[in-house]
Amino acid sequence: MQIVTSPSELQALRREWKGTVGFVPTMGALHKGHLTLIQKSKAQNEKSIVSIFVNPTQFGENEDFAHYPRKPEADANICQKAGVDILFMPKAEDIYFEEDEVLLKAPQKSGFVLEGAARPGHFDGVLRVVLKLLHLTSPTRAYFGQKDTQQLLLIQKMARELFLPYEIVPCPTERDSDGLALSSRNAYLSEAEKKEALKISASLKEATKHIMTGELQSSQIKERALKVLEGVEVEYFEIVDRNLMPLERIIKGETIILVTARVGKVRLLDNLWI
Repeated sequence: MQIVTSPSELQALRREWKGTVGFVPTMGALHKGHLTLIQKSKAQNEKSIVSIFVNPTQFGENEDFAHYPRKPEADANICQKAGVDILFMPKAEDIYFEEDEVLLKAPQKSGFVLEGAARPGHFDGVLRVVLKLLHLTSPTRAYFGQKDTQQLLLIQKMARELFLPYEIVPCPTERDSDGLALSSRNAYLSEAEKKEALKISASLKEATKHIMTGELQSSQIKERALKVLEGVEVEYFEIVDRNLMPLERIIKGETIILVTARVGKVRLLDNLWI
């Protein structure tokens, strides 16, 4: 495995490759969910690139950029053992220019609801860095987890509307043995908070149970799921379509249930694709 920090070096190495290339963009603090993406890339491509970059442009003023978990040596070991070909670990000054004026804005509708409403400007930064990384790596396929649903949908939209020649591959959410969706921010949770956080996945199980028995009215499903979340600070529990527009009734194959809640100081996301 080669560890690369320079965008020009990465591009030079990439030009030497023939065949299919998979790309897994991450912010580090790698866990089993990231490893699943890497394994999928390895299975589907001849070469694989992983990037680790804590992107400053997607963090707001009062968010945890300075304290976001960083484990470069452990992450490099994980990538080495997983058979990654290139680990790209740039600094902010390698990715952004002093006068970085060619900006990409998130869509006015789907980019400014839910996470976009809670974190103004967040998806501007996400799309900006993902577009740069896709152009630097020129992958056949790029892999993104469904846990960050709105991010995934917006990246797919960007790829479609900008005619990007890269396949965006969605990957199911990975969970621990208790059902908690894996996230780098789970490291912030105490043992007591982890138990409380399990109410989030339990609320989605409750929603699933009622849908399986024939309840399709969104308001009824939401009401029953919120009872499971009592005691947790829920930011939103929404039932939407693939364009992130609210649905009054469940439409199988087109519905996503999104939940975001705070446990202690930790903000956690989870979802259910129906």
